[in-house]
Order: sequence, then C-alpha cells, then structure tokens
Amino acid sequence: MYLLKGVMWFMVAMPIIVLFFQEHGLTLTEVMVLQAIYSISVAVFEIPSGYIADVFGRKRTIILSTIFCFLGYILFSFYSGFLIFGIAEILIGIGGSLMSGSDSAILYDTLLETDAKDKYTKIEGRNYAIGNFSEAIAGVLGGFLAVSSIYFPVYAQTFVLFFSIPIAFSIVEPSLVNEKKMEKNFNAIIIVLKETFFRYKKLKWLIVFSASMGVATLSVAWFCQPFFKSVGIPIVYFGIIWAGLNLSVGLTSFNSYLLEKKIKPINLMMMLSLLMPLCFLLIAYYNSLFSLLFILLIYLLRGIITPILRNYININTTSNKRATVLSIRSFMIRIAFAITAPFLAYISENTSLVYSFYSLGIFIAFFSLLSVYKLSKLY
Repeated sequence: MYLLKGVMWFMVAMPIIVLFFQEHGLTLTEVMVLQAIYSISVAVFEIPSGYIADVFGRKRTIILSTIFCFLGYILFSFYSGFLIFGIAEILIGIGGSLMSGSDSAILYDTLLETDAKDKYTKIEGRNYAIGNFSEAIAGVLGGFLAVSSIYFPVYAQTFVLFFSIPIAFSIVEPSLVNEKKMEKNFNAIIIVLKETFFRYKKLKWLIVFSASMGVATLSVAWFCQPFFKSVGIPIVYFGIIWAGLNLSVGLTSFNSYLLEKKIKPINLMMMLSLLMPLCFLLIAYYNSLFSLLFILLIYLLRGIITPILRNYININTTSNKRATVLSIRSFMIRIAFAITAPFLAYISENTSLVYSFYSLGIFIAFFSLLSVYKLSKLY
C-alpha cells in the first residue's frame, strides 16, 4: 500500500495541469467545469464503489482503480478538446472512487487482524505522507519539464501510472474482510446511508466536517496555480512551490498521531474550524507573495486533519461496511466541491480571485463551525 501510494501520487502533471488545459484553449471556468465533472464522477460512483469493495474485495477494487486512472491519462496524452478531456476526467473519477475508501479500509482491517488498530492514525499518516513526499518530488520534476513543453509532465504522468497496475495485483487482502460481508443488493447501500445520516449522529457530523475541510483543501489545490500567476511567480517555480507545499503536508501527516494523543477530538476540530477559514480570508486580504504563508498553513493543517479524521470515522463504523462509509465521506467532499468550484471560478473571472478566497472562507467557516457545534453535544 505504501508503494502504491507513492506511485499513484507521483503526479508530475499536477503543478501545471491548469496551464495544460488552458494551452488547449480552455478558459478557467471550463477548467473548473472539468474538475466538477471529475468530482461528480467520483461522487456518482463513490458509494457504489465502496459497496463493491466491501462485497467483492478491496484488492479487486483497487486493481480496477489503477486501470481506470491509467486510461484517463492516455486520453490526456494523445487527444485534445473539452469533450475528450471530460471523458478522461470521468475515467479518472471512477478510478478515484474505486480507490477511495478501499485503501483506508484495507489498511484498517489489516491492523485489526494483527491486533494493532491503535496504530492506524500513525500508519495512515505515514501512508498519506509518502503520497505527499512523492507528489513533492514529482512537482519539482513537473515544473522543470514544463519549461521545455507543457505536454511533457502529462506524458510522464501516464508512464508512471502504468506501474500502479502490477503493484495493485501484489496487494494481500486481510482475511477479516471475508468473514462477514454486506448483502449483495441495492437495499444494503440504502441501509448504510440511513444508519450513517439518521442513526449515528456522530458519524454524520464527522462526515459533514470532513466535507468542509475537503472543500478547503481541494479548492486551494486548484486555485493556487491561478494565484501564483496573478502575483507574478514564474512558471519554473510552480513545481518547486508545489513540492514545498506537499512536503509540508507529509511532515504534519507523518506526525499527526502525536497530536491526536494530546488534543481531544472536539478541541482539535474546533481549532481547525477557526484556522482553516481564517487562512482563506488572509490570503484574500493580503493578495501578495505574503499570502503564500497562509497557503502553506492550509497545507500543514491538511496533513494533520486527513489521517485523524479518517481514524475518527473508522472508530465509529464496522469492518463489513467500512469502505462504504469512507466512500460516503468522499462522496460528500466531492459533491460539495463540484457545486462550489464552478461558482468560485465564475466569481474569479468576473470580479477577482480575491473574492473567490473570501467566499471560500465564509463557506468553510459556516459548515465546519456548525459541525463542531453539533459534535460538541455528542463527545
């Protein structure tokens, strides 16, 4: 799983992907519509993919994920146009949904089987850190490749993704998953949804809180490239900055389990619900190179919250439906981003990028603080 994370997150194209799309004649709004298509694709297949993983096996689901992602980047590499890119985003979205939930579920159940579930946040943090360290190295490479051609990083990305397929075949599925499966019918998904949102209130508000944090981290990832451009940062430095940001995520996620031991869940979430929106407001307020400090802080917070929140959710669910519940979490994140991203891009193109960051700050503050308020009554 560590090796697979390293390869899947070796995203050479990510630091320049917005510019790559714009090179093909797409506007920023069209770029964000593409990301909305991706997010909707993930969202549509998210919960069914979690169910598939719980019923038919996490390993098989992960193998399918790697194949779909590779096919998506084949289209990016050799074809052009909004329609083709949209199809590619759908393929990658399906791949992302198949991976989402399956990877964390197989990690947690492996630790359950080996009587080491208390180490989950530490292991998940390291897994997440490996992904970010990999993305950081890839970011530097992508920035330098883009100087020669904006297409080279995408070609390199496609080449690397091919190797994720044989790695996925090497995964060993924990036998714990085979002991008690969900029923093989659509009604089983409905039951899990009802339990998640109507029976287990703590789980529901943990997922809503995760969604608000997810929108924050996804939005900053997609809007930071236009921001770098707006403050006059040369493209050659995009990869280096991207690398630094992802290294920061890796460092905090690697050590997030230490913070989890020292701070109560509700206190940690309160801190994040205040700091995260404040960072967006300060990025907008200063609107200069100084704002990079607040972007860095968002990435540091992302490294802390991701493995810890996954652990909180895992604690509040059972093995036979773990991947499905984790997929519900990802579904909420993706559908929220799919709704907000085109709207924020429209604000940016018709007014200023500054107002997009202000809007993000307000949106995240409302939903994260509401979640913390509800959770405070349950912890």
